[in-house]
Amino acid sequence: MFRSLNIAATGMSAQQTQLDGIAHNIANANTVGFKRQRTDFQDLLYQTVRAPGAPTGPTTMSPTGLQLGTGVRVVGTSRTFEQGTLYNTQGPLDVAIEGNGFFVVQQADGNPAYTRAGNLKTDGDGRLVTSEGLPLDPPITVPPGAAGVSISANGTVSAIMAGEKAPVDLGQISVATFVNPAGLRALGHNLFIPSAASGEPQVGEAGQDGRGALLQGSLERANVDIVEEMIGLISAQRGYEVNSKVITAADEMLRAATQMR
Repeated sequence: MFRSLNIAATGMSAQQTQLDGIAHNIANANTVGFKRQRTDFQDLLYQTVRAPGAPTGPTTMSPTGLQLGTGVRVVGTSRTFEQGTLYNTQGPLDVAIEGNGFFVVQQADGNPAYTRAGNLKTDGDGRLVTSEGLPLDPPITVPPGAAGVSISANGTVSAIMAGEKAPVDLGQISVATFVNPAGLRALGHNLFIPSAASGEPQVGEAGQDGRGALLQGSLERANVDIVEEMIGLISAQRGYEVNSKVITAADEMLRAATQMR
């Protein structure tokens, strides 16, 4: 009965963690470029009372053995990088990646970070920056008086300058891919940085070598399915309730055992 109490407690803790992940997904349902998380579980170690195949007599053996489980634990959270829905904003500096890849931005400490959020803006120096003011890497500057900023599918940024008829190239937006994007470390603020699990970034031209093409005037919605999250929410709630009932049942059995005369 004490074993049941401990096992049920691990189940309640695991369901609480799953609920935290679902709440995070739902809260970011309208975050540009957000990628939903999934909670992964793993059963805990087993107490082997009798190993499978252990002898039970001179000529017989146990066909299944006797192994008692000790509960469950959260082994990790995996992020799903499937494409989110693209929606048209008509914003000239809004850019979405159709397919794999990340925009490369420069953090305040000079190190690169990676994001799927393409809602770009210009700062006081005319540089293309994120909503938090982080510039693209390599930087791209829109000169004063430039009109008709255009971003092509391969990331080339151009604009019409005063007195000019032909567009002038201002730079090119780079796109980075990773062998295992699920292994990226999330920093918040729509930013990721590499880890040993993700591998090193492969930075290059959009639309080449498996990198997605860019689409100007569009943004990528979060790939959160509210209906699926609600189903997961109900499942986590019911799992928590069932584990709590196991604790109640174990407590009643323990009470009955202690009250025996």
